[in-house]
Amino acid sequence: MQIGKIVKSNSHVDYVCQINNAGEFSTLPQPQDYGFGTFVRLELSDESGYLVGLIYSTILMNPEFGNLGPRLSPPSDLEIFSPDYLREQATLVGILAVGQVMRNGEVHQGVPLLAATVNAAVETMSPKEIRHFHAPGGQLSVAYMPRLLAEGDAITPHLLLKVVEQLSMLFPDKKRQLAVLRGNLAWKAAVTPAG
Repeated sequence: MQIGKIVKSNSHVDYVCQINNAGEFSTLPQPQDYGFGTFVRLELSDESGYLVGLIYSTILMNPEFGNLGPRLSPPSDLEIFSPDYLREQATLVGILAVGQVMRNGEVHQGVPLLAATVNAAVETMSPKEIRHFHAPGGQLSVAYMPRLLAEGDAITPHLLLKVVEQLSMLFPDKKRQLAVLRGNLAWKAAVTPAG
């Protein structure tokens, strides 16, 4: 399901996606479709596959906040009397690119070679796509985790705990190995904020 489009990047691996608003698509994404730790795909413009990303942040934009001045029309009348009025409220999500899936299905985990472009479609990934990304060569791999942990952000262990939770459901035969990883990440999540 398409949830939005790329509107900005903060770096080669850090993107901002604007969630689709009412009237843009027939089905609107629900908050659970773009929740913390959701795997998404960012379409590449040259049809060389897609980037795999993780939603790590939500930003609510409301330019009208604090604007207590008089209005010519109440908000309920704007749709009737000013149909061209643009709603400037938006929900934005931060996405960290953790790899790339080539058009031929080849998986690359880590920093992708290519970057997404402005207006690139952002879609939620199916469990099958998530499993394919994490099993290059048939073996479970999370080669992007050390890079994310090296960034030193206090939220990263929580994000990776969410990833391990999802992988435990997709790879039931690897629950023991993932339990060890979960324990390590839970410790980091508890200790890192304390310094």
